[in-house]
Amino acid sequence: MKLGLQLGYWGAQPPTNHRELVQAAERAGFDSVYTAEAWGSDAYTPLAWYGSDTERLRLGTSVLQLSARTPTACAMAALTLDHLSGGRHIVGLGVSGPQVVEGWYGQRFAKPLARTREYVDIMRQVWAREAPVTSPGPHYPLPLSDESATGLGKPLKSIVHPLRRDIPVHLGAEGPKNIALAAEIADGWLPLFFTPRMADQYNAWLDEGFARPGARHTRETFEIAAVAQLVLTDDVAAAYSAIKPFLALYMGGMGSEDTNFHAEVYRRMGYAEVVDEVTALFRSGRKEEAAAIIPDAVVDDSAIVGDEAHVREQMAVWERAGVTTMLVSPGTVAEVERLAALLD
Repeated sequence: MKLGLQLGYWGAQPPTNHRELVQAAERAGFDSVYTAEAWGSDAYTPLAWYGSDTERLRLGTSVLQLSARTPTACAMAALTLDHLSGGRHIVGLGVSGPQVVEGWYGQRFAKPLARTREYVDIMRQVWAREAPVTSPGPHYPLPLSDESATGLGKPLKSIVHPLRRDIPVHLGAEGPKNIALAAEIADGWLPLFFTPRMADQYNAWLDEGFARPGARHTRETFEIAAVAQLVLTDDVAAAYSAIKPFLALYMGGMGSEDTNFHAEVYRRMGYAEVVDEVTALFRSGRKEEAAAIIPDAVVDDSAIVGDEAHVREQMAVWERAGVTTMLVSPGTVAEVERLAALLD
């Protein structure tokens, strides 16, 4: 089991201690650091900024939103950061949802799996640099050749020779088809709300992807870097109370009322009634009540909260369920050091 530092995306203001957390993670033996984006801060700028303080940590995104960049723009950013970091970059991608894709980026959300497949193929063409990049589309045609085009576009090859011809790509996937796609075309999976209880189901979806012609990996070489609410504490009740508003936001407030992929994760986990109640309360403005009605068992299903002995025991359970890296979010340098000591 490895540990990754999940910095996430910014809130209303930039965080004040992320540089110290990254430096502490490097000293303490963490494997990686990850940034994210929603509709405020982007993922690449802080990753490059904080990554410049490190020499060993892998630098990942969990996740970049596909619609924020064309596939060639994403490939350019990735090969640039990979050069600057000496080959330590991991490209974590996700499709986001229609509310953000159409409302924030002004892009079409339709056919997210097909778009992901095409997007990743184009990025790998850029990095391989075997020929000018082309794509028949339909989502990212290169060169553009429809009636709106000038007809002057031509296939191009990256000016810069990538440091690595095959930069790792991980997919932030939540649905069964997307998880299978990750196993087929990606180098890793980035689950957000992972529960070891459903390991057999996850494995069935992953195995579907591994079995497809041309799959890049087997289970033995595939990474699963799971975001983990991991809290070392003797006050379990207080920790649960602190986690519940986060779950209420994702369960009841993300996406639209009838299209929320995070809510669907909890429905598949068996909490449909809880999701319905939380959504109704959250969307009526009663956010504190929405958080309060979430049962402790729901929190416990995808979080690890307790003393050192309990946390060590549960980390082993997650590892047996297939997780190779736990992405944790300690708030202080002391917490970084305490979590790293669990691996000793």
